[in-house]
Amino acid sequence: MLKDEQEPVELAINVDTVRWLIEKAREFDAKVAPVEPDPGSNPTDDNEAEILEDYANDATAQELRAGIDRLDEDEIVDLIALAWVGRGDFDRATWQEARALAAERHRRRSSRYLMGIPALGDYLEEGLAELGYPAAD
Repeated sequence: MLKDEQEPVELAINVDTVRWLIEKAREFDAKVAPVEPDPGSNPTDDNEAEILEDYANDATAQELRAGIDRLDEDEIVDLIALAWVGRGDFDRATWQEARALAAERHRRRSSRYLMGIPALGDYLEEGLAELGYPAAD
């Protein structure tokens, strides 16, 4: 049986929630260091470029952090393990091992850890694909 024909691995986290987090993580990853530390210009005049700059009070970062922080412990463990699977550290066959390690290493502020992973959105999407969940349209 091919990977595509296998039943998806059962997750403690809702796949739609993961897809929302993927979207937010990609928005967050697109941020760049601010060009102007104290923006005050008209956003229309600067072609809305400020939205791509990473300021301390950035709404995208706050949304992503809040979305992760709202998850329960089992969901956080799955999210961390999914990122590891997508990164290539684990695969479908070692999913339970990934979950066990994530549970062992999970701390209260996993959002800081997850948001520090470059390309988090890509890793989560790859992790879902490896576990039998096709990419969303």
